Amino acid sequence: YAPGSAERASLEAAVTARAAEVVEIPCVIGGERVFTGNTKPVTMPCDHGHVIANVHMAGAQEVSRAIDASLKAKAEWAALPFHQRASVLLRAAALLAGPWRDRVNASCMLGQAKTCYQSEIDAACELIDFWRFNAKYGEEILAAQPPVSPPGVWNRMDHRPLDGFIAAIAPFNFTSIALNLPTAPALMGNAVVWKPTATSAASCWDLYQVLVEAGLPPGVINMVNGSGAVIGEAVLPHPDLGGIHFTGSTNTFQHLWRTVGENIDRYRQYPRLVGETGGKDFIFVHPSADMDAVATAIVRGAYEYQGQKCSAASRVYVPKSAWPALRDQLADEIASITMGDVREFSNFMGAVIDERAFRKHEEYLALGRETAVTVAGGQANGEKGWYVEPTLFEVDDPRHRLMVEEIFGPILAVYPYEDNEWESMLEVVDNTTTYALTGSIFATDRRDIERMTEALRYAAGNFYVNDKPTGAVVGQQPFGGGRASGTNDKAGSALNLLRWTSPRSIKETYAPPHDWRYPFMG
Repeated sequence: YAPGSAERASLEAAVTARAAEVVEIPCVIGGERVFTGNTKPVTMPCDHGHVIANVHMAGAQEVSRAIDASLKAKAEWAALPFHQRASVLLRAAALLAGPWRDRVNASCMLGQAKTCYQSEIDAACELIDFWRFNAKYGEEILAAQPPVSPPGVWNRMDHRPLDGFIAAIAPFNFTSIALNLPTAPALMGNAVVWKPTATSAASCWDLYQVLVEAGLPPGVINMVNGSGAVIGEAVLPHPDLGGIHFTGSTNTFQHLWRTVGENIDRYRQYPRLVGETGGKDFIFVHPSADMDAVATAIVRGAYEYQGQKCSAASRVYVPKSAWPALRDQLADEIASITMGDVREFSNFMGAVIDERAFRKHEEYLALGRETAVTVAGGQANGEKGWYVEPTLFEVDDPRHRLMVEEIFGPILAVYPYEDNEWESMLEVVDNTTTYALTGSIFATDRRDIERMTEALRYAAGNFYVNDKPTGAVVGQQPFGGGRASGTNDKAGSALNLLRWTSPRSIKETYAPPHDWRYPFMG
């Protein structure tokens, strides 16, 4: 999307056209578009007076119908040969890479306040990768058969879908994740009740239409927009709940898990719970680090997409000897960040997603101004859009709230530590928060890199050496973390797809014995 390029001109035209529309987004149940009349507006975070869609919200009746539709569609869908199911995703990937690319990017930019770059690497590139790589991984799973079949016996593995239906619950911040949540289980033969979030409904609706155009049969993925409470009341106690594919907050996932536990004796099978949740992601800087590389990693890792990535850098540990120069460098770099409407392609940052997030960030900004040193930023303005300045606070306590609590915005805390205490600081990094999603280290000495890598082995499910802690790529860095960050089932790999299968071992004997007596008995 370089200035003057044909790609940029095409995307700019799509953004202008999309901004002029107000789209009615229905629920889709058994292939039928359901307009409930109970609508919620989708507004642009960069201009919260500008409505781009109205989402028709599901009630209990619609959710119940969606469950029934998924159960009805499942048998025929699961009976299709795998390559027929995979072809839906592969065709959807081709449509997204081609005729739908600008439309989807435009909806993502306007509805979720992503720059053209952030939208492209998410709603286009990553989702295309999810669909293509998952088809390949699924093929490899089916090809994994028992290595031994003795003479007269044929051993084989039947990779069945789970009993019942899958509930897929999506976040606002990554359109690619929002679509991978329902399509990964569907690829393995499952039928899905899918809850997008209203703030990402514009791009999700476009991509649902891509799936339909690609040949997705009715009822395989049923889209129900609505509140978590309404959908959860129908889905969670249902005896045919086969699994939950979730990305969102830690508190919500723990609520889902707790509710499943309370209903455990109702289910036809133990539901599979797959969740990727919160993070308090770190950058640890060794005294030997390349500080220019550190500065770039901090700016990109903390402030791209307004820090609204579960992998975003949120706490940094810097040796005191390097901090004064690095502090000044970061202050200058952050001051130069351009922030505004994402329709202006020169901006590096847009607005945070909605007023609820904005008010939360205001509270953390106030906390930082009162209890820490403000190095850069520190202000917010919600008059036209939900804008929060890229902010850097210096704290004097490694367990300051700004170093512990998930903020999910462009607010970063730095703790300068004594250079000779870097090894003992690793334990602080490991134990400061309940999360273990992503983290990165910067150093040049290989012995020190090895010490840090081992000491922080359980501190992050995605670990980076001399790089920012964001930007995992499907097929390269399967994504997920442990502890309070989720079940670490690694989206973007075969490990995730395996969770949506229920393997059956089959032994077929060609010449079974006709005498129950064994030779040793003679």
